[in-house]
Amino acid sequence: MENILVCDDDKEIVDAIEIYLEQEGFRVYKAYDGIEAVEVMKKAEIQLAIVDIMMPRMDGIHFVKELRKFSTVPVIFLSAKSEDSDKILGLNIGADDYVSKPFNPLELVARVKSNLRRYVSLGRMVEKENVYSSGGLVIDDNSKECFVYGESIRLTPIEYNILAFLVKNKGKVYSINQIYEQIWHDSAVRVDNTIAVHIRHIREKIEINPKDPKFLKVVWGVGYKVEDDVV
Repeated sequence: MENILVCDDDKEIVDAIEIYLEQEGFRVYKAYDGIEAVEVMKKAEIQLAIVDIMMPRMDGIHFVKELRKFSTVPVIFLSAKSEDSDKILGLNIGADDYVSKPFNPLELVARVKSNLRRYVSLGRMVEKENVYSSGGLVIDDNSKECFVYGESIRLTPIEYNILAFLVKNKGKVYSINQIYEQIWHDSAVRVDNTIAVHIRHIREKIEINPKDPKFLKVVWGVGYKVEDDVV
């Protein structure tokens, strides 16, 4: 039986979600602001959190920031449709999904099950040999596949090789010439913008917001790197 945290300052919403989740066999823990939610996450073994964005004392955005310091469990945001910018920010800092209010309870339950499946499969995947990861970004060098939060991402062979090289060496910065020599196994006499173009294409595929990348970073004047253990 998975434990689910439901956090919203509207107690009626929390109670309603609890009813639907318990009908599906989940055990529900309740909180009514971000501070309470952090306390629950530290004390109980929670497998997924459903959290409202707008709450008193600590909102959902700051809750996720605190949570990601010690846990990688999936987080589903509840948000009003007018909070699109907050949704994007939340996904960029570590939330996994969102459901807009007013929501269909059956859709919310389906999202819970989907995120739990991805979380479990991701955990199994990173235990295999020749599998490299940085948070939700996973490279399976056995099958030459890339996954972002459990979703398969289609890369060209060159894109895969560039990303795999950087993930295997996460946290280290490599210049354009160094990347070129590693991937093409040739001296980087005149690379022009080849690497930059491939990097841009990779970001468009793996990043929620390619203009504000979470995984694949540029270090201005030096080169590129994959962040070490993104959460």
